[in-house]
Amino acid sequence: MMTLVWLAVGLVCLVVGAESLVRGASRLATMMGISPLVVGLTIVAFGTSAPELAVSIQSGLEGQAGIAVGNVVGSNIFNVLFILGISALIVPLTVSQQLVRLDVPLMIVVSFLVLLLGYDGRIAPLEGALLFAGIIAYTGFLFVQSRRENKAVQAEYEQEFGTREASTAGNWLRNLLFIAAGLGLLILGSRLLVGSAVEIAHYFGVSDLIIGLTIVAAGTSLPEVVTSIVAALRGERDIAVGNVVGSNIFNILCVLGLTSIVTPGGLEVSATALQFDIPVMIAVALACLPIFFTGYTIARWEGALFLAYYIGYTCWLILHATSSPLQGQFSAALTGFVLPLTAITLAVLAFRAWRLQRTRS
Repeated sequence: MMTLVWLAVGLVCLVVGAESLVRGASRLATMMGISPLVVGLTIVAFGTSAPELAVSIQSGLEGQAGIAVGNVVGSNIFNVLFILGISALIVPLTVSQQLVRLDVPLMIVVSFLVLLLGYDGRIAPLEGALLFAGIIAYTGFLFVQSRRENKAVQAEYEQEFGTREASTAGNWLRNLLFIAAGLGLLILGSRLLVGSAVEIAHYFGVSDLIIGLTIVAAGTSLPEVVTSIVAALRGERDIAVGNVVGSNIFNILCVLGLTSIVTPGGLEVSATALQFDIPVMIAVALACLPIFFTGYTIARWEGALFLAYYIGYTCWLILHATSSPLQGQFSAALTGFVLPLTAITLAVLAFRAWRLQRTRS
C-alpha cells in the first residue's frame, strides 16, 4: 500500500517539478529578450521531458536499465498514440509543413538509430555522446528555423509564451527559485518513482522493462498530456502536435544519450525491447507520416485510431507479462487483420493526398 502512495507522491513531484522548471526558465528567457517561439520550441518542449530525463538517469545509476529504456520507448509510444489521440478527439489538429518535412522524418531516423545502436545489447557511453551531440545540433537548428516561421505560428507562440515580466532583481530571484525548486522536485520525484516501480515489478513478478513501458512511461509523460490537451482546447494546434514530436526527439537524443553516458559501462538494452518494443516505437513514428500528410491534419477518426492502438499495445503488454493463454490469439488478430488493414488504409489516404497535391500544383 505504501509503495503505491510513494509512487503517487513521486509522480506529483515530477509533474510539479517540471511545471516549476518550465515556468521559471521560460520567464527568465523572455526577460532576456528571447522570442516566445524559441521558448516554446526549446525550453517548454524540452522541459516537459524533464521527468523522463530525471527518471532514466536515476534508473541507469541504480542499475535498472529496463526502467531507463522502457521509460523512453514507452513515453514515445504513449506521446503519439495516447496524447495525440486524445487531443485529436477533442479537436482535429493542424500539422505544420515543417513537421511533416523535417521533424517527423527526424523522429523516424532517431528511432531507427536506437535499434541500430542497441543491436549489440548495449548503448555504449560513446554512442550516448553521439546521441547527445544530435540534440545540441537540433536545438541550434530550431533557433535558426524560428526566424523563418510564418506570422501565424509566431502569433500562436506569442499568445502562449509571450508574457514578459519586468527585468527586476525580485523577478530574477523568484524565477531562479522556481528553477531550483523544479530541479529539486524532479530529483526527489525520480528517486521515489524508480524505487516504487522496482518494488511493484518484484511484487507482481514482472520485468523492470514492463513497468518502465507502462506505469513509469505514462507517469513521466503527464506534463506532455497537460501541455498538448490545453493547447488543443485553446486552438493552439501547432503547439499540441509540435510538443509531442519535439519531446520524442528529445527523449531519444538527450534522455537516452545522457543516460548512456552516465551509466557505468553504458545502458543495457534487453532482447525483448529490441525484438518488440523498439520496433513498435519505430512503427508508431512511421505511422505519423501518412496521417500527418493527409491534408496536414489529424482528424478525429485518426485520433481514435491512435488511441485504439495504444489500448491494444497496453493489453498485449499485460497479456505477455501475465503469460495469459489469450496472448497468442490476440497477437494473431493484430498481425493478421488489424495491422494490414490499417497499413492499406493509410497507404490509400497518403496516395490520395499526394495526387491532390500534385493536381493543385
